[in-house]
Amino acid sequence: MVADVDGEHRLWLRDPEPGRPLAAIIPLDKDFVTRMASLMRFHRALFGKPPGPPPRGWRLTDYRLARLRAMLRALDLRQSGATYRQIAAALGRGEAASLSATEWKISAARSFVVRLVRDGTAIMNGDYRKLLRIR
Repeated sequence: MVADVDGEHRLWLRDPEPGRPLAAIIPLDKDFVTRMASLMRFHRALFGKPPGPPPRGWRLTDYRLARLRAMLRALDLRQSGATYRQIAAALGRGEAASLSATEWKISAARSFVVRLVRDGTAIMNGDYRKLLRIR
């Protein structure tokens, strides 16, 4: 691991030999731009230069952080057996409890909670990598 003020760089070396130059293999996939930005920052740090600020889009905005918190809370409640209506109430959508079944089916609160649970499930199942991509 190599320290960096914005987070450490983790290296996996295959058959390391002291004094031998390092090589980087970067897949040409949808994360290529993010991987290159990370590699460039690491390269600068490795040679004693300031790595520079992280690319715009790496840091999560306050809105995205709040949504992630709500997503994790909704997913946790759903996995504990809560209904969508109970989740809506727990997330501060108190009006959900007073809606009739018909009103609840078409309510914005229900749609919001269903999306949170859906997106939280996707992140749990591997989409968390999207959080690391440059947006």
